[in-house]
Amino acid sequence: MPEHTGPAESNDSHGTGIETPVGGPSVLVNRGSNMLQAEENLGRNQRNRKAPRHLEDYLCYAARSKDPPSSNPLQKASSGKPYPVANYITCAKFSTAHRNYLAAITKIVEPRYFHEAVKDIKWREAMAKEIEALELNKTWTIEDLPPNKKPINCKWVYKVKYNSNGTIERYKARLVIRGDEQIEGFDYHETFAPVAKMVSVRCFLAVAIAKGWELHQMDVHNAFLHGDLDEEVYMRLPPGFSPSGANKVCKLRKSLYGLKQAPRQWFAKLSSKLLEYGFVKSYADYSLFTYRKGDIFMALLVYVDDLVLTGNNPVACAEFKSYLNSCFHIKDLGPLKYFLGIEVARSPHGLFLCQRKYALEIIEECGLLGSKPVAFPMEANHRLAVDESPLIKDPTRYRRLVGRLIYLTITRP
Repeated sequence: MPEHTGPAESNDSHGTGIETPVGGPSVLVNRGSNMLQAEENLGRNQRNRKAPRHLEDYLCYAARSKDPPSSNPLQKASSGKPYPVANYITCAKFSTAHRNYLAAITKIVEPRYFHEAVKDIKWREAMAKEIEALELNKTWTIEDLPPNKKPINCKWVYKVKYNSNGTIERYKARLVIRGDEQIEGFDYHETFAPVAKMVSVRCFLAVAIAKGWELHQMDVHNAFLHGDLDEEVYMRLPPGFSPSGANKVCKLRKSLYGLKQAPRQWFAKLSSKLLEYGFVKSYADYSLFTYRKGDIFMALLVYVDDLVLTGNNPVACAEFKSYLNSCFHIKDLGPLKYFLGIEVARSPHGLFLCQRKYALEIIEECGLLGSKPVAFPMEANHRLAVDESPLIKDPTRYRRLVGRLIYLTITRP
């Protein structure tokens, strides 16, 4: 590993940050200037509006401000939008604690790119911790790139982790390798790894509610790093870090997020530990594990590194959490609140599932958060014209939007 000799400035043209040698204590330093983003003025009048009838039965928005309410509760001038979403959607039937939680998870905007995150000290510290954890786990070794070998690029993914009460558990910066650049038969072979089916998730939650059992949510810290890697894979240095010599790359010794074979390696490791404890794999869904011993029953649902646990014995559940924590680094997130983009609200009468935050993220990503809502998607009897325009050069964004809209139908009645 190269020695840490102090930060060296990056020669990139964007001025986004300072690169630091990989190996030993690594720190990201901000040298980017603050970027001002002007809100778009649509030039429409700010007249009072009532919530449309087609949204009265749907929960979409839960943010509540501590500022004193104005004379008109439907007006929210601070949003800077002619048609703020808060005017049309409500969560008045939720408890105060749950409304505070929903407002908390919507408050922070997660960066999408390195040049955005490097300006915030919290994200710089999170990236430094991630690199430290990878090096302590001996995920890679810094070596010269062999001849006829092509290194794979990598990128940072940023996520804010919340506790069940809405407080921030941590800022998580995850280093992800570009698995789409891998070549089958060369740097990966088998890739299949089961994930929980949505039907299983619904049945799992329904049984837990019918029995009156608690629902516990857990997160595995750096789950994919526990998987062993058999193939020879080389990766470029992470953004924001640089080696002490030229032509240096990371040779992966352990699995890493983004690798096509990483979910398979992790699931194999987790399954072996669960079977050792006494769990039995369901043949209807390989991501569902059940445990029976006398009067004790527990069920565990696995979706990559997100785990949901329920059972009829709280003491047995606590003992199992301790066992998992001894095998892997487990984060106990408390009662189930947010899972796979689905908000979970529990009451004495049952469970309410909603994708409010997920829907708002889609609208915001498309730049339509200030648009005027309509009661129907298009005019009646509208005839679409034949589109003879050229094909989209980069359909990635369009495909992403279609996929997210399909996933949005999970919690529909």
